[in-house]
Amino acid sequence: MRKFSTSKKNIIIPIVIIVVGIVSIIAIYQPKNSAGNTVQAVVNDTIASVNKVITAPKRWLNNRTKSVSNLTSTYKENQKLKNKVHQTDDLKQQAKNQAQEIERLKAEAELNQTLTNYEKVSATVITRSPKTWQDTLIVDKGSDDGVQKNMAVMSQKGLIGRVMDVDAHSAKIRLLTSNNKSSNHFSIKISSKNGDSLGVLNKYDEEAEQLIGSQFSREKDIKEGDVVKTSGLGGNSPADLVIGKVVKVKTDSYGMNQEAHIKPYAQMDDISFVTIIQGMVE
Repeated sequence: MRKFSTSKKNIIIPIVIIVVGIVSIIAIYQPKNSAGNTVQAVVNDTIASVNKVITAPKRWLNNRTKSVSNLTSTYKENQKLKNKVHQTDDLKQQAKNQAQEIERLKAEAELNQTLTNYEKVSATVITRSPKTWQDTLIVDKGSDDGVQKNMAVMSQKGLIGRVMDVDAHSAKIRLLTSNNKSSNHFSIKISSKNGDSLGVLNKYDEEAEQLIGSQFSREKDIKEGDVVKTSGLGGNSPADLVIGKVVKVKTDSYGMNQEAHIKPYAQMDDISFVTIIQGMVE
């Protein structure tokens, strides 16, 4: 049955083409004022209809091609716009990073201006591992630059720790925020109206982001806002290096001495440059 249908189509199509051709010839040579004008009109309409049917796929294909071309162009334009947006975001981030770097350098420069009585060396942080973020960092200055073990280290506006290990061209810094209780002790003093109260800086409250100083005598009236500095006792660091300010005072668990909670001046989570204190100017 399918074979017969195909053969039938093969016969009909040539016949249609022949008829259309004959009718077209008749229409062309038919006199304008003859009685066949009506026939010619019918023939012309028929030819137009056939032409529409024949050219419809071509028009559809052309329209589809234009649509695809328009979509491709739109896609390319969108990609260009996205790339420009990404480039703009990258430039903004670079500008932000550079601005932050400039602010850190300014803070370090201001710190150095306050340390005119000290011999010092500036260094850049080259390593700070996420695993030991609160404990240590490594800077790009070492023994060849005059750095020695136990030297006090400052950043921005305050003390951040001391040198723990030294190589020729680098040094490891133990931070005040370290949980290593045997290595981050500093002798400190808090100046008040009643004089200086001496104690030891030996703890860090990570949740509150506060240093804790203890062993302060209850005879001294320590208040919130008092400035905390190194005392210079013990020989591990010079005196009067600023650390932070008191934000809370309470009696220790034995009820004998005072305990001071201190907000450090330095931003301990954002350290890029440091100043290593070598000693007092002679």
